[in-house]
Amino acid sequence: MIPPRGFQKSEFEARVAKAQRLMVSSNLDALLLTTEPEVRYFTGYLTRFWESPTRPWFLIVPQSSKPIAIIPSIGADLMRSTWIDDVRAWRSPDLADDGVSLLSQALVEIAGSKGNVGLPMSHETHLRMPLEDYHRLSANIAPITLRDDAGIMRSLRLIKSPSEIEKIQHACSIAGKAFQTVPKLARPGVALEDVFRDFQIACLQQGADWISYLAGGAGPDGYADVISPATQTPLDTGDILMLDTGLVWDGYFCDFDRNFAIGKPSAIASNAHQKLLKAVQEAAQTAKPGVTASDLFHVMNKILTGGESLSEAGRLGHGLGMQLTEWPSLIPGDHTVLEEGMVLTLEPGIETGQGRIMVHEENIVITADGAEFLSPLAGSALDICGEP
Repeated sequence: MIPPRGFQKSEFEARVAKAQRLMVSSNLDALLLTTEPEVRYFTGYLTRFWESPTRPWFLIVPQSSKPIAIIPSIGADLMRSTWIDDVRAWRSPDLADDGVSLLSQALVEIAGSKGNVGLPMSHETHLRMPLEDYHRLSANIAPITLRDDAGIMRSLRLIKSPSEIEKIQHACSIAGKAFQTVPKLARPGVALEDVFRDFQIACLQQGADWISYLAGGAGPDGYADVISPATQTPLDTGDILMLDTGLVWDGYFCDFDRNFAIGKPSAIASNAHQKLLKAVQEAAQTAKPGVTASDLFHVMNKILTGGESLSEAGRLGHGLGMQLTEWPSLIPGDHTVLEEGMVLTLEPGIETGQGRIMVHEENIVITADGAEFLSPLAGSALDICGEP
């Protein structure tokens, strides 16, 4: 069943109310947000226009009233179609004053003369406005202080609502159906770039809105890395083909991969596949409220390496939602405690030979009783491509 697009107004109201409670306890008069997922989180404003880096976009979340959108006029009509009713726009790009004065006025209006305005400043955040404009803004609103948001945005987005989880699961189901077409697309002699292209077509045909991310590789018993774009290299018997997709449905990502054997797989590839599946299953059985991101890393790493070394990829999974990768990271040093409603990827990898690896990835959600898979699980044996 396809979930409804968008969200009820009550969901946005609940997000804002929770943010405002946290702002009170953190002595923040407002949040200033500048990136696509942050703006969309509170407004539902979904557009591909963020691909253009020319214009800045701002959202202010006051401590005690509805958010205020301060955006280029080209986006005002769409923003007014959301639940936001205070939309202040200017003609952009303006090389002399690209929204800075309008934003300054609004922040002074909200925060008074000596308030505190929070911006996400920690790991996995960025400021989507020119740095010289940020300095101009800071001078304009002084003595109002621009400071860290005390982790408010991270804590809010870390826990997904049931409606968000439904969207992620639907994106996973679309990708799962597209993966089922790969044995018909891939065979000896077919260029890897043709497989990539045909797979993306399959994703769209199955209902994806767009495919923001597709990477993979192919080679004897594995591949060199997991982030490469496609090449013209033809597939050959004995290759392991991997496709890793981050397709989007209604603004939410899936992120999982599948490995395929071109012809009968070797014992090396089959054994590696089994070990990867075991690592995912053990991590999924461990994943429940109260354990940490670090715990999941160590569970998988013990199966992969005996616990004696660390993954060269840097992590064995991550958060997932409005972005392809979100907080936390499944690494030894990330002690984020798992909570109900968190969506994660489990992504173990293993060496299969000199310069060759295999990686397997699934998507899970943390429930009160443990983890549930959102991605349709891979089979116990590698799917074979190129058979008559």
